[in-house]
Amino acid sequence: MPGSAGDVIEIRGLRVIGTHGVLLEEQERAQPFELDLDLAVDMAAAGASDDLGDTVDYGAVSQLAADLVGGPRSYALLEALATDMAGAILGLDPRIGAVTVALRKLRPPLPVDVATVGVRITRSR
Repeated sequence: MPGSAGDVIEIRGLRVIGTHGVLLEEQERAQPFELDLDLAVDMAAAGASDDLGDTVDYGAVSQLAADLVGGPRSYALLEALATDMAGAILGLDPRIGAVTVALRKLRPPLPVDVATVGVRITRSR
């Protein structure tokens, strides 16, 4: 049975501490970020074989995303961080046809009471 174009690996609620933002205080003081990732991957082979080698290793994808958020580079904009992350994830495994990155700052320094701010982007091959 062939895989579906709608096959998706979901990674939800990945939390990482990073230093990203426009304000100087955001670049100097680490803050929490949360990610959701959707990977468009044909899962027919993995579904038939039950073998990790036949699918995308979502542990590796999670680690790559965590390394980008928690790494030494500081991004001013969530848009730029999400774009770089999507490109890196697409480059990780050719079986990933598309990726959606939802990236949220959990404690944004805004003068109003807001739980999170974030971006969601989708990139494909």
